[in-house]
Amino acid sequence: MNLKDMVNQGQKVRISFYSRGSLWYITDNGFEFPVPVENRTEVGNATFLAEDKAIYFMRYIRKHIQFLEDARIEARERI
Repeated sequence: MNLKDMVNQGQKVRISFYSRGSLWYITDNGFEFPVPVENRTEVGNATFLAEDKAIYFMRYIRKHIQFLEDARIEARERI
C-alpha cells in the first residue's frame, strides 16, 4: 500500500477505536494506524475529529507503515 494513495485527492480517515493511549484511525482504503494521545508533547492541545483529512495524518501513517515493514523484516530473519 502506497502512502500517497492513502492521503491524496481528499481521502479521509475515521476513528476506529481507542486502546492503550492511542486513537486508532482507518483510512478510506482500509489501512489502520495509531495516533498516540497520552504524550502531551506529541499532540499538545490538538483536537481529534471523528473524521478528518488523511493528509493531516501522513506523519502517523508513515510511521506505522515503517513499523509494519520493520516487523515483517524481523519476522523473516527469525525463520
